[in-house]
Amino acid sequence: MAVAASVVVAVGATAGMMSALGEERGSDEARPEVTSSPLLVPHPHRPSASPSPSASPSPKAPKKTASPGPSPKRTEPKPRSAPASTRLYLHPQSRVLDWVRAHPGDPRQPVIKERIASRPAAVWFADYSPGTVTSRVRSVTAGGAAQGRVPVLVPYAIPDRDCGGHSQGGAPDLGAYDAWIDKFAAGLGSGEVIVILEPDSVAQAECLSAGRRADRFASLARAGRVIKSANPRARVYYDAGHSGWNSPAKQAGWLRQAGAASTASSDGIFSNVSNFHSTADEIAHNRAVLAALGGPSSLGAVIDTSRNGAGAPQDGEWCDPAGRKLGRAPTLSTGEPRIDAYLWVKLPGESDGCRGAPGTFTPSYAYELAR
Repeated sequence: MAVAASVVVAVGATAGMMSALGEERGSDEARPEVTSSPLLVPHPHRPSASPSPSASPSPKAPKKTASPGPSPKRTEPKPRSAPASTRLYLHPQSRVLDWVRAHPGDPRQPVIKERIASRPAAVWFADYSPGTVTSRVRSVTAGGAAQGRVPVLVPYAIPDRDCGGHSQGGAPDLGAYDAWIDKFAAGLGSGEVIVILEPDSVAQAECLSAGRRADRFASLARAGRVIKSANPRARVYYDAGHSGWNSPAKQAGWLRQAGAASTASSDGIFSNVSNFHSTADEIAHNRAVLAALGGPSSLGAVIDTSRNGAGAPQDGEWCDPAGRKLGRAPTLSTGEPRIDAYLWVKLPGESDGCRGAPGTFTPSYAYELAR
C-alpha cells in the first residue's frame, strides 16, 4: 500500500514555535536546535494501483485517483460570512525570522523577508508533551488575542502517526491522545483561533485495520468537540487530503465518521498541507468533498497555499521539487463560496530533505520559491 501524500515529520522535544540557532553566516542550511514545530516532509512516490499518496502529479496526470467523486454543483452556495477578524497572527518566532534577523547582508534577505517572513504561518504542536502543551498553546493564543489577530494552530500527535513512516510518533495510545487534546484545548483562550486538526489522520487511514480506524475517527470526533467546547470561537478543520489523493466520496465517508459533518465538532475541512496542488484544483476538490460529506451549509474549507503557486510537479516529485512557487498569501477573505481561508500551514523554505536537512530553513530554496 502506498503511504500518505502530505505527511509531516516532527522533530524536537517541545512544540509551538519554530527556531534555528548556530548558523554560520552565509550558510545555506539552518542547523535546528530543539524545536517546537514539525518538519514537513512528504513521502516519496511509491508506485501503486491506488492514488499516489506522496506529492502526487497534477489531476491531469495518469496517476490521479481513478474513482471520481461527485462534481461541484453549478449553483454555488452563498459565501460564508467572514470571521469578525480577518487578520491572521504572525508568530514572532520561526526559523525564517531567525535567519532574516541573522543575515541582514545576504542578498536574498530582502526578498525572503518581504515575501515569506512577513506572512503569517501555522504554529505546530507535534510532540507528545502533556506537561507543557497547555502553556505553550496559551502563549500563542494570548499573543494573537493581544493583537486582535487569529492564530492558526496544528495539533499533530495522533497515535500511529504516518503509519510508522517518516513522521512516526505521537501519543502512545488513544487514551493518552484524548488526555493530550484536553490539555491542548485548555490553552485556547476565548479569542478567535483556527485549528488544523491532525494532518493525514483521515486521508491516510487506510493503513489501519477497520477497528483501529473506527477508534481513531471516534477520537478525532471527540477532539473537535473538546476544542469547540473549550473555546466556542475556535474553528476546527478536518483532514481532506488533497486533489491528487482519495476520491471525494471516499474521503467524505471517512470524514463523516471522524465528526467533520457535525457543527458540534467541526467547521469543515482542510487540504493540500505540505503539498503543491493548485488552488483551483483544491477548490474543486474541497467543494466536491463537502457536497459528498453533507452536513450544514455552514461547513467550509481551508487550503494550504504555501507552495502551490506553480501547481504540483507532473513527475510526482515530492522532495523540494524545482520550479515550485509561493501560492496565494494567507487570508481569511477568499471571495470563494465555501472556501474560508488560504493558509500557510507549511512554512515555505523549510526543506523536505533534499535542499537541506529535513525541516531546516534553507535560504536557497526559500529564495527560489519567493522570487
